[in-house]
Amino acid sequence: DEIPTVVGIFSAFGLVFSVSLFAWICCQRKSSKSNKTPPYKFVHVLKGVDIYPENLNSKKKFGADDKSEAKDKSAMPKNSLHLDLEKRDLNGNFPKTTTKMQGSPDIENSSPKHFAERKKDSVSPDSLKSITSLSSEDKQDKLGTLFFSLEYNFEKKAFVVNIKEARGLPAMDEQSMTSDPYIKMTILPEKKHKVKTRVLRKTLDPAFDETFTFYGIPYSQIQDLTLHFMVLSFDRFSRDDVIGEVLIPLAGIELSEGRLLMDREIIKRNVRKSSGRGELLVSLCYQSTTNTLTVVVLKARHLPKSDVSGLSDPYVKVNLYHAKKRISKKKTHVKKCTPNAVFNELFVFDIPCEGLDDISIEFLVLDSDRGSRNEVIGRLTLGSSAEGTGGEHWKEICEYPRRQIAKWHMLCDG
Repeated sequence: DEIPTVVGIFSAFGLVFSVSLFAWICCQRKSSKSNKTPPYKFVHVLKGVDIYPENLNSKKKFGADDKSEAKDKSAMPKNSLHLDLEKRDLNGNFPKTTTKMQGSPDIENSSPKHFAERKKDSVSPDSLKSITSLSSEDKQDKLGTLFFSLEYNFEKKAFVVNIKEARGLPAMDEQSMTSDPYIKMTILPEKKHKVKTRVLRKTLDPAFDETFTFYGIPYSQIQDLTLHFMVLSFDRFSRDDVIGEVLIPLAGIELSEGRLLMDREIIKRNVRKSSGRGELLVSLCYQSTTNTLTVVVLKARHLPKSDVSGLSDPYVKVNLYHAKKRISKKKTHVKKCTPNAVFNELFVFDIPCEGLDDISIEFLVLDSDRGSRNEVIGRLTLGSSAEGTGGEHWKEICEYPRRQIAKWHMLCDG
């Protein structure tokens, strides 16, 4: 009986010892691993590299991105690596003073020619004095220079225009003393091809470098075309400001030898006078029983030139006002390439009040321009407070309800 008891006691002690030994070995291996290398994420924080996908687009975490860090490491001596690591905070971020280096890619991407010109301007105080001493009239006359290139591709039968850049544009925003320029180009006289560049924010020397290819133009017709560049400044809250224009007749320009580089001074846009805005024929009828106003836009004649081509794409926008607040709007279809348009379109407006005392109606004749805001050719207002034929026409429809009365009206400035 004693032998089995002794064997059981030794077996129990052996089992406890084996389990303890196994646990001690596992603890030793774990502690040795933790002592050799810190956690995986902590290693990459020290190196300034963020490998986690959810943080790849965040520059605020764990320092700069991989590309900038690789460039810094290749151009930096080994001794300076420890200094950069010491400059990081606990989260691995660089101090705010390193944000000055964000402008370096722009300097590298800029052409040596532009860089030399900027450097030359910055070190010549005499030139700065001469610029600041210019009068306001001189600044208004100088609208800048447009640089572009022309080329004809005989294989594809395509006319290629590259709008490179503009220099010395005037500041259209008085607060920031800068502009948001873009260029709209039209091939005249047919106005079939209309393109525009992207808007470049807050610059007076925009570098567009955009190429436009126009297919289906025979080389024999190039001499009959004219390029019209309109330089504008984008305005978020109102109509875009017109800086100026450039007109390039292609007659006499030889494109058979290859690409031709050109530059032209931007000139002031030819503003038309209000005396030649044209006329608009409209017919109105007030239905007192249904309290509605029927408006028929019939014709327009002698409309002015919308641009140097002499061709307009007019349409009429009709706005109904109640106590100087617009309550309804309609518009006609666009009539292509004509100064004498025939619309014959009828609109019916519901009048919110009894009578026409607080009602007025406005006709805007606009030139349809694809790719930019449409230009107002002329304006006509009919109402009780309107002057001239507008007031007389309104008085007649009030005195003779249910009668359609038509009249020609001279358009005024838009």
